[in-house]
Amino acid sequence: MPRFSLFRRPSPDPVNPPVSVGLGTFGGVYTPSILTILGVIMYLRFGWVVGNVGLLGTLIIVTLATLITFFTGLSISAIATDRVVRVGGAYYMISRSLGIETGGAVGIPLYFAQGLSVALYTIGFAESIGEAFPQFKTMQRAIALITTLAVALLAMKSARTAIRAQYFIMAAIVLSLISFAFGSPVENTVIELWGAKPENSESFWVVFAVFFPAVTGIMAGVGMSGDLRDPSRSIPVGTLAAVGTGYVIYMGLPFLLAMRADASTLIANPLIMQEMALWGPAILLGVWGATLSSALGSILGAPRVLQALARDGILPSGLRILGNGKGPDDEPFIATCVTLGIAALAVAVGDLNMIAPVLTMFFLTTYMVLNVAAGIEGFLQSPSYRPTFRVHWSISLLGAVGCIAVMLLINAIATVVAGIIVLGIYIWLERRELESAWGDVRRGLWMEVVRTGIFNLSHEPDTKNWRPHILVLSGAPTRRWSLIELATAFTHNRGLITVSSVLPSGSRDPAQQTKLEATIRDYLEKRGVQALVRLITAPDPFVGAKNLVEIYGLGPLVPNTILLGDSEEAANRDRYCDMIANLHQAKRNLIIFRENADKGFGQRRRIDVWWGGLQANGGLMLILAYLVRTSSQWQNAQVYLKLVVPDRTAAESAEANLAALVKRLRIGAIPQVLIADGQPFNDILHESSQNTDLVFLGMATPRENYTDYYEQLQARAAGLPTTIFVLAAPDFAFEEVLTDNA
Repeated sequence: MPRFSLFRRPSPDPVNPPVSVGLGTFGGVYTPSILTILGVIMYLRFGWVVGNVGLLGTLIIVTLATLITFFTGLSISAIATDRVVRVGGAYYMISRSLGIETGGAVGIPLYFAQGLSVALYTIGFAESIGEAFPQFKTMQRAIALITTLAVALLAMKSARTAIRAQYFIMAAIVLSLISFAFGSPVENTVIELWGAKPENSESFWVVFAVFFPAVTGIMAGVGMSGDLRDPSRSIPVGTLAAVGTGYVIYMGLPFLLAMRADASTLIANPLIMQEMALWGPAILLGVWGATLSSALGSILGAPRVLQALARDGILPSGLRILGNGKGPDDEPFIATCVTLGIAALAVAVGDLNMIAPVLTMFFLTTYMVLNVAAGIEGFLQSPSYRPTFRVHWSISLLGAVGCIAVMLLINAIATVVAGIIVLGIYIWLERRELESAWGDVRRGLWMEVVRTGIFNLSHEPDTKNWRPHILVLSGAPTRRWSLIELATAFTHNRGLITVSSVLPSGSRDPAQQTKLEATIRDYLEKRGVQALVRLITAPDPFVGAKNLVEIYGLGPLVPNTILLGDSEEAANRDRYCDMIANLHQAKRNLIIFRENADKGFGQRRRIDVWWGGLQANGGLMLILAYLVRTSSQWQNAQVYLKLVVPDRTAAESAEANLAALVKRLRIGAIPQVLIADGQPFNDILHESSQNTDLVFLGMATPRENYTDYYEQLQARAAGLPTTIFVLAAPDFAFEEVLTDNA
């Protein structure tokens, strides 16, 4: 599969071109955030909330909902004070913490959620115009399109101009709140602490789900990260100030609502605030200001996410133009035009009620992942993570749990749909094998998992969980690929494989050796092999191999099986056999691969195991043969368990015992008893296995004159198909691997 590398443009900062003078905390973060928080839910649904759950219920809902947003704000503040947050806001934070795939999986849906939100708000604005002025009711779609175009043109002009426009909107909202504060009751009432009667009201969690989107406006400020003068300062201060301001207002309004109308009236009249206000039209101005400010915040944020996605190479190469900026402030002009097109198309379709819940899920997914990112960073405590705004990791993870709970409460089906979309994008990006120019927290997370695992591993091998962890003494993988292929058949991508080689002393300096290891790793990855690589230098390859086995590993995590090629030169046979003896003394299993150059692995249909009993070599050979047979390369192979007996009398009992053993072990082998009748074993071996594809033979334990024994073993295997010599490690009961619970 092709690999795509990011940041190949000749630019000193390929992520973000330098900007001149950015926005401040108040205009760049606080204003868009608070205007989105004080939105249409406050004007059109807050009375309904108080009517359904009463004063105390509303205060609890506001506190719980704001607490989740507050935790997310703390997580955002921690990340923002640890690194410079550039264009892309939440996407930038997530991709730099959890990796480019996770960032893209959240960033792409976040962009569409923000882009379609523009249409959602402008349609709402047009509908409110139609309600206030019935003569325009038939022109709502045209009004929505004109409004969408107007906010987009304002955003295209510059972020500064759009922010200045939001100051006027803020003034309208402040005026509406003042008018409401000095208003009067619409009827005589008694404060109802728990709302209307159950038969006339919705449940607590249904009301909570309706209200929660009112406190999720902090992304509007975070999305302006690339336009901020000092994002590391502005994002924490502006975000938390907006959350605090919203909480104070939302905790005060329920008292006024509960004192001025009874529960049934609050539920029945969406514009009850207009009737209570000192000057009713001020509330209408607030509703219009809320919808327009939300639309403006979305049209400012969405193109900047798209710009960052294009610059990071997440989008297909033909869309890289979307990453271009315009003017001294690097305005995302092209990305804004594309966002305008998407929003206008959505307005033309008209009804967004079907996808609105999924859009909310995308925003909450972003919140959740931001909390997870900050929680993991805080838990790992890597030296590179040094935020000036410190938050305990448990608070961030509590925020993530809260987001998940709220998502399920709001709409479980939409939660599942959003999850499937995010997962699908993640898999797509993972398959593209994107390369990022930055590190992320995943390596630290895996390091923590590995550390915990190593300290929990027993130093004593366990027969229940035994599997081969193989050190392959392969030399150059391109020359002896069959060794690596055999190792993958043994491990099934469950055990560990380390491809190793001993280089002559002085042939490579450390830098060259590291580069060669990287080259071998790339070669293995392209061939689909998951393996570690380790190279060492030594004056003698046999001494180097012994040294490698002695030093390689980490705690109890050491290779338990050594796989190497057969000795090809008789002049080196003594040193080769001395190495075998040393590896056996080190309590490693030894697998010697003797390849038939003409046949290779043949048809991969038949494996012969020459049986000498279940203990030691016999048990290990049967395990290895089973692993080969169940690998993807040998799926249709059949294992023959061959036993030689002297005569027919011995054959009868041997056949019954061998058949019973095979059945008990559930190994899927075919027992085959051969009668010698005085015929030499070597003749029987060659006659019986001449048409097989792989032969397993046991080796004797190293002793004096072992070279002579090995020479005899070579003579015995001469002319056979590809053969594997097996020498089991001492003091390990391989028969228990097969018979435990059998």
